[in-house]
Amino acid sequence: MLTVVLECQDQESELAQTLSILVAGAVEGLVSDVIVLDHGSRDGTSRVADAAGCRFHSQWDIKDVVRSARGEWLLFVEPGARPQAGWIDEIAEYIALNKTPARFTASRGYRRPFFQRVARARPPLELGLLMPKSQALATARSGMPLADFVKGQKPRKLSSELIPSWVARAAR
Repeated sequence: MLTVVLECQDQESELAQTLSILVAGAVEGLVSDVIVLDHGSRDGTSRVADAAGCRFHSQWDIKDVVRSARGEWLLFVEPGARPQAGWIDEIAEYIALNKTPARFTASRGYRRPFFQRVARARPPLELGLLMPKSQALATARSGMPLADFVKGQKPRKLSSELIPSWVARAAR
């Protein structure tokens, strides 16, 4: 089972897009719960999370959040990111056979312009991070943002593609 964790602030529409994709994972029995960590959103982020049955936290400590996750694996993604076809089967197989972190492959259909790819580093969670709960518990520190879970990791690359969150933001 998998717990999906998202960290957001005023990203109502992006959150809705990601949650709509995760429904298929819940129906297939892969996604056990979704946790939304909010940083004082003033839009409808909390309503979207509530309507989707997510656990919504506006005051939280990442150690407590990781400890409370129902799944034995955690998937950290940015709101607006959307895994593409085949992600459910691949993640189910991956977590059954592996014990190391992994991340999605960048979508071939949505690439940043050349100069943006060259001039700046990719945000840490742009391709998500799949991690065993035990490893996340060992890594978690109070006050730590989700992006810090990537530091020091050498995640494997899944063949499933992910449309990154910047695509949803650009479409606003």
